Amino acid sequence: MPSLRPTVFALAACLLASLPALADQAKPKPSLTPKEILAASKPAEWRTPDPDNLLVMTLAGGHRVLIELAPDFTPLHAANIRTMAREHYYDGLAIIRMQDNFVTQWGDPYDDDNADRSKMKPLGTAKKTLPPEFTRPLDPKLAFTRLPDGDVYAPEVGFSEGFPVARDPASKEEWITHCYGTVGVARDVGPTTGNGNSLYAIIGQAPRGLDRNLAVAGRVIEGMQYLSALPRGTGPLGFYEKAEQRTPIVSVRLAADLPPAERPKVQVLRTDSASFARLIEAKRNRVDAFYTRPAGKIDLCSISVPTRDPAEAK
Repeated sequence: MPSLRPTVFALAACLLASLPALADQAKPKPSLTPKEILAASKPAEWRTPDPDNLLVMTLAGGHRVLIELAPDFTPLHAANIRTMAREHYYDGLAIIRMQDNFVTQWGDPYDDDNADRSKMKPLGTAKKTLPPEFTRPLDPKLAFTRLPDGDVYAPEVGFSEGFPVARDPASKEEWITHCYGTVGVARDVGPTTGNGNSLYAIIGQAPRGLDRNLAVAGRVIEGMQYLSALPRGTGPLGFYEKAEQRTPIVSVRLAADLPPAERPKVQVLRTDSASFARLIEAKRNRVDAFYTRPAGKIDLCSISVPTRDPAEAK
């Protein structure tokens, strides 16, 4: 009777030889990095912000912060902020509050119950009170890139026009959420008291409990480092207690009011583009030498919308 040993040994050798190939098949393929996705993006997937909706805030030291307004979500507040920028209301004001892991706020230092309010800067032709624009009616015409993983605070979340947005189909409402870099309108207790004379930017963990309780005017698209790295305020809620602690605001201008040669050169990735969708998926399921176990999920405030200098893109 012939021996089976050579056949068994041959099968074992074949199996052993195939193990590396099987292991390679089991490994998920490395995902593209955000840098690779953006490098492969098409020019049409980038947009230039409307200069009528782009605030250029210059701080002491020449530091520049760019804020894109959101008139489709808060049109009355955007219009009032434009008026104040055009009348130079913000010039000479200051960053008055820096609360750790929460917000940086700027406005009139005399707009405080403990200060001499008679010294407050006049609003000019801007409106003192505005109707609350905490949400807006759901608009199917607004492009909406929905995230697939759900949200704790809203039935649907995603991005519209570059802004992180939540939606509720039942109430037919949508609103910009309080993610890092979001710029909101400070107010007193009354819902109509926020007019845009004092604004804040989120600098820490997303305080989503603020959603639908304040008007969101826009978001910082450049210069967050100049708002998030300031010394923390020593007073209650992070307010500065001494004038020398504040960072002066040199000027705030609309890009449309600057000479064309002085307007910021900046582009924002369209959040309804294929490259942005690929970016979301790459962040949800990132696999490379470092990320060996992809999360498979991502939350709204973990995604920042990319910007670029068009000259560098070329």
